[in-house]
Amino acid sequence: MTWKSFLRSLLFSICAVIGLLAHNPAMAAPETARQTIVRAILTKDDGQKREIIGSLAGQGDEAIRELFTAWRQDSLFVYTAPDGTKVPVELTDDKDANGAQAAIRVDNGEPLKDATGQPLRLIGTKLVAVEHDAKLRRAMKSIVDLLDLGSPILSKRLRAIQTLGFAQKPDKLPVLQARSQIETDAEAKVALREAIALIQLADPSDSIKLKALDELSKLHSSSSYDVIKAAQARAVASAKPEVAAAAGAALEAIDHHKSVVKFFGTLFRGLSAGSILLVVALGLAITFGLMGVINMAHGEMITVGAYATYITQHVFGEGMNFTLPFVRIAIHLPGLHLTGWAYQLYFIAAIPIGFLSAALVGIALERSVIRFLYRRPLESLLATFGVSLILQQLFKLTFGSNNVNVDSPVYLSSNWTVFDITFDWSRVFVIGFAAVIVFGVWLALTKTPLGLLIRCVMQNRTMAACMGVRTERVNMLTFGLGSGLAGLAGVFVTQLGTVGPSMGQEYIVDSFMTVVVGGVGSIFGTVVSALGIGLADQSIQQILLNPVLGKILVLVAIILFLQWRPTGLFSARSRSLD
Repeated sequence: MTWKSFLRSLLFSICAVIGLLAHNPAMAAPETARQTIVRAILTKDDGQKREIIGSLAGQGDEAIRELFTAWRQDSLFVYTAPDGTKVPVELTDDKDANGAQAAIRVDNGEPLKDATGQPLRLIGTKLVAVEHDAKLRRAMKSIVDLLDLGSPILSKRLRAIQTLGFAQKPDKLPVLQARSQIETDAEAKVALREAIALIQLADPSDSIKLKALDELSKLHSSSSYDVIKAAQARAVASAKPEVAAAAGAALEAIDHHKSVVKFFGTLFRGLSAGSILLVVALGLAITFGLMGVINMAHGEMITVGAYATYITQHVFGEGMNFTLPFVRIAIHLPGLHLTGWAYQLYFIAAIPIGFLSAALVGIALERSVIRFLYRRPLESLLATFGVSLILQQLFKLTFGSNNVNVDSPVYLSSNWTVFDITFDWSRVFVIGFAAVIVFGVWLALTKTPLGLLIRCVMQNRTMAACMGVRTERVNMLTFGLGSGLAGLAGVFVTQLGTVGPSMGQEYIVDSFMTVVVGGVGSIFGTVVSALGIGLADQSIQQILLNPVLGKILVLVAIILFLQWRPTGLFSARSRSLD
C-alpha cells in the first residue's frame, strides 16, 4: 500500500465515522435519564416499559424522582404535534382565561413551544394521559429507592448503600455490583463491598456464604457484627459447621479490630485531654511552681482568654453590644463584617489576643495585690480567691450570666478517619499547639535574657537583687507570662464547650493537681504529669464506662501517689524552695 492509498483510506474512515455520528445522535451523546423515560412512555409493550425503566437503576438524576412521582400521580400526558410527533409533557399550574395550561417537555425539561418558538398552551382534549399499572408502579418505586445510590452527595450514597446491604435482598445485588464498577470514592467502595457481602450472606449456597464471610472478615465491619452473629446461629442450627466456623472467625476478626481501634482511640483522646490540661496547667506551673504564689484566680485568666476569643469572633463579624459594669453604660463594639475565609481567620487572631489580654490582667493583678504577698502563701491564697470572685462578677455584669457559644472555624470542625479511628481536627490542633507552647516556654526560660533573670530570681531572690537584677520587674513579667499561658488555654477551651463567667473554676483543681504531681517548680514534670493524668483518666473511663467514677479513681490514685512521693515526680531544688 502506497502512502497515497493509505491517506485515502484514512480520510474515508474519518468521513464515515463523522457521517455515522451525524445520523446517530445516541452515539454522539449518551442518553439522558429524561430521554430514557420518554422512550419508556412511548413504548407500547408493558414488559419493555419495565425493562427500560429498570435501566435507570443506580443513576442519581433527581429528575427521575420528580417524573416518576408525576407519572404515578397521573400528571404526565402525551401531546400529539400537528406533524404527528408524540411529545410527553408535564402540565404546570400556569393557566390562561380559557383554562389552557403551559406544559414542560419531559425529554429536556424546557417549555413546550410551537413552530414559531412561542410557548404552547394546551387543553385536555389535546392530551392523552400516560397510563400505568401495579407492575409499572413497583418498577418505578424500585428505581426511586435506588436513586440515592448515584447521588453526587457522598452521605446520601453511603446511606443508600448501607440500607440496601442490610435489607439483604438478592434482586438489589446486580445494581450494587454495577455501581461498584463505576464508584470513585474510596469510602463508598468499601461500603459497596460490605453491602454486596451482606446480600451474599443470605444466599442459599454455602460457597457464596463462605466468600461473603471472608470479605466481611477482611473489612472488619462492626456494623455487620449482628448480621454475622445471626448467620452463625442459623449455620449451627442447620448443622453447617464450615459456615459456622467461618462466621466465628469473622466475629473474632471484628472483635480484634474493635480492640485495636479502642486502644488507639483512647490513646488519642488521652493525649488530647492531657494536652488541654497541660496548656491550662503550664501557666500555673510558672506562677505557683516557680514563683511560689498560690493564685486562686488562675481559672479567671482562662476565662479572660475565652471571652477575648468570643469578642474577636464578633469583631470579625457584625460587632457586639455589651454593658460596662457598675456605670451600666451600653457600648456597641463595631464589627469588620468579614465573610468567608477572612472571617474564619478570627480564631488565628484570637490566639495572640487571648494571650495578651490575660497577660495584661495578670500584670495588673501582680502590681495591685500579689507583690505585697510574696512568701506569704496563705494570705495570697485568700486574696486571689477574693479576686477570683470579683472577676466572676465582672464577667456576669459585662457579658451576662448565661453561657455564650464560640463558633468553631471550618478548619477545626471536621475530622480524619484512619483505620476507623476518628481524629478530630480541633484535638489534633490542641496537641500540636501544646507542643509548640511547651517548646516556646522552654526556649524562653533557657535561651533568653528574661529566662535567665527569671531563673536567678526564683533560685535566690536576695542574691539576684544584690547583683542589680530588678526583681520586681522580673516578678511582674513572670506573672504576666503565666497568666498569658492561661489565656491561651482559654482560647483552646472555647472549641470544647461554651464560655461562661465561672468556666475557669472547672480547671483550677486539675491544674494544681497536675503541677503538684509533676513536681513544684518543674516544667518538665508538669508536661509528664498532664499527659499521664489525661491518659489515665480516659483509660479508666473507657474501662468503667462511668466518667464520674473514673475521675474519682484518678483523684484517689493521685492522693496515694503523693503519700508515697510528696515532692512529685520531678522535685525542683533551689535555695528559695529548700
